[in-house]
Amino acid sequence: MDMLQTLKIALRALRTNKMRSFLTMLGIIIGIAAVIAMMAVGAGASHVIAQQIASIGSNIILVIPGSTTSGGIRVGSGSTQTLTSDDVKAIIAECPSVEFAAPSVRTTSQVIYGNMNWSTVVMGTTPELFDIREWGVVNGRSIGQQDVDGAAKVCLLGQTVAENLFGEEDPVGKIVRIKKVPFTVIGVLERKGQSPQGQDQDDSIFVPLKTDQRNLVRSQFTNTVGAARVKAKSKELLDNAEQEVQSLLNQRHRITNGKEPDYTIRNLSEILAVAEQSSRAMSLLLGSVASISLIVGGIGIMNIMLVSVTERTREIGIRMAIGARRNDILMQFMTEAVLLTMIGGIIGIGLGAGGAMVVSKMLEWPTLISVQSVTIAFLFSAAVGIFFGFYPARKAARLNPIDALRYE
Repeated sequence: MDMLQTLKIALRALRTNKMRSFLTMLGIIIGIAAVIAMMAVGAGASHVIAQQIASIGSNIILVIPGSTTSGGIRVGSGSTQTLTSDDVKAIIAECPSVEFAAPSVRTTSQVIYGNMNWSTVVMGTTPELFDIREWGVVNGRSIGQQDVDGAAKVCLLGQTVAENLFGEEDPVGKIVRIKKVPFTVIGVLERKGQSPQGQDQDDSIFVPLKTDQRNLVRSQFTNTVGAARVKAKSKELLDNAEQEVQSLLNQRHRITNGKEPDYTIRNLSEILAVAEQSSRAMSLLLGSVASISLIVGGIGIMNIMLVSVTERTREIGIRMAIGARRNDILMQFMTEAVLLTMIGGIIGIGLGAGGAMVVSKMLEWPTLISVQSVTIAFLFSAAVGIFFGFYPARKAARLNPIDALRYE
């Protein structure tokens, strides 16, 4: 008996008991739909994290001042002013694995334009920061070294600040006031979105470092900075860059053996890699949990196929009596089982994709349906049919023709 004839017989058998066939497929439909939806949610979360990782740049090391102790109480990192602009210049000059290094001073201030105002982060920095962060300008120009050297009163706006202060108006060339100091807007940065910590990276204004130190922070320690971002020349040189920076700062700050460093170094790539790995693990967990329903659906198929074998024992006997081989009987019941799971799989893929879109729209949670996940789900549904359909098909093929014909 050829495969086409076997397929026709299998389809006829499924159409004969439409309701039972649908109920048999229901477990597979739910299982595949759950797998597709959960994998889409997990993939969407991984995609968001990947975007956040890309938004802060690659191969970055963050250096911040160390902690202080007051009255026996240790205050957190960054609470003391031990990092200077000279340290950052030395990092660029003396660390061969470092490509860029940029100091920064961070404050929060009310920014005013006309009758509009907005409270935001004001960061004084150098042009290298935008190379490190891979942050381009969509309108106007970026901060240049001449702006830093001359302490120019110019600023770059993040998208959120530009929207809240200017709306649809072009901000380039306009004057804004930061702590009563007038600044000329020279450009608007491209949109970055949320950071891995959930902060809006576009809700910020950047000014030249010296301008910030002299006019906004007004600290007696005019050379100190709040942090330094360092970019390694490549991912392979990231560890080398970290060791070089640590060795240099130990030397400059006279950190000897046993003495606690007055600075902290954080490898942002490692932190974000852990976050990405956690997201992948969660996606795998969600997919594994959803896969349990596939196993339950497979068990349901096996039970129904066993019932079908019992009901059709006499039919099997007649077919054997007129020349059907055991392999023909085996293939017929295997084909029915695989058809059930594959049809259920196709319906489940459609429902899963629809469910993922509903989740994305209602909860505003990103979902991502990949061709790979759909292919795996479809092939897995077929594998479930083969695995759980084999025992009933084998039982049907091993029936004795004489006993089968006598079965009532």
